[in-house]
Amino acid sequence: MTALLRIRGVSKSFGAVAAVRDVSFDLYAGEAHALVGENGAGKSTIVKMLAGVHRPDSGALELSGTPLALGGPADAKAAGIAVIYQEPTLFPDLSVAENIAMGRQPLGRFNTIDRAAMVSQAARLFTRLGVSIDPNRPARGLSIADQQLVEIAKALSADARVVVMDEPTAALTGVEVERLFAVARSLRDGGAALLFISHRFEEITALCQRVTIMRDGRHMSTDLLADTSVDEMVRRMVGRDLDALFPKQDVVPGATVLKIDGLTRDPVFHDISFEVRAGEIVALAGLVGSGRSEVVQSIFGVDPRDAGTVEVAGKSLKPGKPKHAMAAGVALVPEDRRQQGLLMELSIERNVTLPRSRSLSQLGFLTGSRERRSAQEWTERLKTKYGRLSDEVGTLSGGNQQKVVLAKWLATKPKVLIVDEPTRGIDVGTKAEVHRLMSSLAAEGVAVLMVSSELPEVLGMADRVLVMREGRLVTELSRSEATEEAVMFAATGQEATV
Repeated sequence: MTALLRIRGVSKSFGAVAAVRDVSFDLYAGEAHALVGENGAGKSTIVKMLAGVHRPDSGALELSGTPLALGGPADAKAAGIAVIYQEPTLFPDLSVAENIAMGRQPLGRFNTIDRAAMVSQAARLFTRLGVSIDPNRPARGLSIADQQLVEIAKALSADARVVVMDEPTAALTGVEVERLFAVARSLRDGGAALLFISHRFEEITALCQRVTIMRDGRHMSTDLLADTSVDEMVRRMVGRDLDALFPKQDVVPGATVLKIDGLTRDPVFHDISFEVRAGEIVALAGLVGSGRSEVVQSIFGVDPRDAGTVEVAGKSLKPGKPKHAMAAGVALVPEDRRQQGLLMELSIERNVTLPRSRSLSQLGFLTGSRERRSAQEWTERLKTKYGRLSDEVGTLSGGNQQKVVLAKWLATKPKVLIVDEPTRGIDVGTKAEVHRLMSSLAAEGVAVLMVSSELPEVLGMADRVLVMREGRLVTELSRSEATEEAVMFAATGQEATV
């Protein structure tokens, strides 16, 4: 079988950091090929080489036996390579249809853009995906899941021969993942070569026929899925056995730190009441769209509330005032780290110290040395991989960006830590580190409120599970009561059969 796309001995460095070193593997038409590895292993750099964003320092790409030199993203698209990135990259002030057609707008009379044709094309793509999104609505305000679906539609519109999917399912529900996989299988069966990057092994085994594993920028192995196992893939990825993905410490909860009573924001969520005690990890579970993220945004003061109270250590927080929440000892690690958690054009050290710039200042001035010392302390504690602290945070891998967001808020020494999808889009090794950090913080007396769509994470880390459905809190489960079946029955409104 002849390879459609060949990656031959490619290397790429950024300053002193070697992101990819002498990596080779092949993609075949009609086959889905998984690319796995910890964050920082070099996967995103390979993706950006195929997208024309980065040029390899050495090595070569070949498409159908012909050398492929990509001078930019336009060259990649012209060659038939479509990339769906891990994080949405939409233009927020353009419509959904305009985003999908960007760079390939249909033209009508007098060489003007045919908007009717553009909207019609977008509608057909959404029908193919089995989703309902208005092509005329602006991209701003779309949920992460809907943004990702627009990105998928954008890639599908190009009828590409090579489709690269970089964590496309990270923010999708189970139903949306199945829809995507149905489309991916049709592309594969139609002769396209798929490169699928995911940290979810159940997705890899469900979709892919071949897997390439990377570690520390190097190629470790390429195998048929039928010839390997999940345990073997994990060992090759992290260089060790992963014995404890959920290292939950047993902690006796203390006094109530966070108290929510009757929290309401019509029509998003209604009459939400619960407590989180010191040393406790409480999970908000439910389907995407159930209102979980909106509840924690309202608790922190980012979003308004129509009724209800929020108390921290017995003191009420004013609605819509994040500064008051921060002063009371509340920290929020948001779901969308690029849009809400980080300033991508600023340095790593500036992002880490932003919430504490006033306390770190002397006579109103923040010196570089104080900022650097503080940032270094927390990035080292979280084992963050970077070249220099002065590098833009946007140059880091997804997992290391997440560690910077965590470092930023942990440095404030919070009483309440709210984490929204804390391990979305990061690898198994980094997930274990984040889980260990959450557990140790709880052991130190921090009250942790976690929103997660990953049931193993909910069951593995939570002392109590609060299940939301359609904007209401419907069930509370203790750690011993919480099972995948119990959570899903509550989230979907179904009754368990005996």
